[in-house]
Amino acid sequence: MAANIADLFEHAVDAFGDRSAVYFGERAISYPELEERANRLAHFLRNRGVRPGDHVGLYASNSIEAVVAMIAVFKLRAAVVNVNYRYVENELRFLFADAELSALVHDRCFAPRVASVLAAAPGLHTVVALPDGSDEDIGGYGGVPYADALAAGDSGRDFGDRSADDIYLLYTGGTTGYPKGVLWRHEDVWRALGGGVDFMTGIPLEDEWAQSTRGAGTTGMVRLCMAPLIHGNAQWAVLAALFAGDSVVLLPRFDAEEVWRTVERRRVNVLVLIGDAMARPIIEAYAAGDYDASSVAAVSSSGALFSPAVKRQYLDLLPDVLVTDAIGASETGFIGLGVVAEVPGGAVQDPRVMPAPSTVVLGDDGRAVPPGEVGRLAKSGYLPLGYYKDPVKTAALLTEVDGVRYALPGDLARLELDGTVTLLGRGSTCVNTGGEKVFPEEVEGALKTHPDVFDALVVGVPDERLGQRVAALIQPRAGVSLDLVAVEAHLRRQIAGYKVPRAIWLVDAIARTISGKADYQWAQRHVAEHPAEEVSHAD
Repeated sequence: MAANIADLFEHAVDAFGDRSAVYFGERAISYPELEERANRLAHFLRNRGVRPGDHVGLYASNSIEAVVAMIAVFKLRAAVVNVNYRYVENELRFLFADAELSALVHDRCFAPRVASVLAAAPGLHTVVALPDGSDEDIGGYGGVPYADALAAGDSGRDFGDRSADDIYLLYTGGTTGYPKGVLWRHEDVWRALGGGVDFMTGIPLEDEWAQSTRGAGTTGMVRLCMAPLIHGNAQWAVLAALFAGDSVVLLPRFDAEEVWRTVERRRVNVLVLIGDAMARPIIEAYAAGDYDASSVAAVSSSGALFSPAVKRQYLDLLPDVLVTDAIGASETGFIGLGVVAEVPGGAVQDPRVMPAPSTVVLGDDGRAVPPGEVGRLAKSGYLPLGYYKDPVKTAALLTEVDGVRYALPGDLARLELDGTVTLLGRGSTCVNTGGEKVFPEEVEGALKTHPDVFDALVVGVPDERLGQRVAALIQPRAGVSLDLVAVEAHLRRQIAGYKVPRAIWLVDAIARTISGKADYQWAQRHVAEHPAEEVSHAD
């Protein structure tokens, strides 16, 4: 046995009896039922020729069947390829070809798109269609209904030994170009993202049975995971919960009101989400409704930090709930954690976290920066192998300093005197205006403190005199006529004048990725194609 994702799940099945594993709508599946269905699908795929190391696409929205498929692929020592269900044909063709798929599991409603792009993956020999209420034709490319695949597969757990060196593959990015496949060893990604290391002490768990052993001594928690399973945040929220004997609640789509109805129905203990794009609609739905949130003990965000305005809403409305802000990336795993709390003067803290023991801030010379200095976040310890089929990007991601291997995901940060780090944003999105650097996240956070602003993105646009000028796309609250003069005055009380947007675009909705992250590519297209509300400044 090894520190392998499938082994870790099987340890949990052996430890937790008939405990509920996954809830989806009115449906539920126990640990033994999840195991049996995953075994059946794995045997079917193996009988059809899927081998260790093969890549199997998962093109599906959240469902119990999607979780079954994910675990089945791991059982075969194959790699799941997450396929964004928002992709159109060109993006699908790229991903199918780049990932070199051997098999595909997809929601039946996507059959027309699958049929149009299958030629991009000539090695793809098996397709399974998951039930979703649609009746799209899958016969033209030999698609097998999920129920038929389960019926054809054996229920036994007889897959042989696995390895900690088996490959986990996660496609990430796509907001500024085509996605990249990040390669991990199973043990390393478990340690980095799946609870195999204590996040705050950096101490690895003693063995692969530690999570299931500890979970067997509890009744388990109920965790509501809001992101889609095509995102690493959701995959590892689900897997880590299953390893520990918790029950996972999945939603078919993000709906803030349904979140609270589900909290009441399932007595949810932990909400797992991604930044403001999910956190703000949720807390405002709670404020506007009449919901019982007494079961909620914690709200956990990762992948995108809360703005100060959203932190304030949670402190005011859920004062007894532990709200945490974690940072990390598909290329690093966990990097640091912040706890949302009051600071002197009744304010909330800036985007600042306590770094993990393996996290440092490196300067341009590759050395750790002193307090007060800005550098690039870097993480050592359990790291990925690199990007799939891309040695150039791998070399840019991974570096070695004094014999220590680091991953540098591209985030800039300032090391503070107390050992915390303040997140400044991606260097690639930083706006250089008249020689001053402006980080979009800071300006976005200031904008969202205005009562009439619901969401915002900040980008740099060309300027003959300054090189770039700061620009903002703003989504006003519903029914509000935004007073731009008042917005500017509000900003000038919070940030320096050179950071205040000099051009503003009012939009009906801010476009974000399926996981809620900022879509800066969309923002740049919008500002290039639409006239702005010009704002004049004295400085």
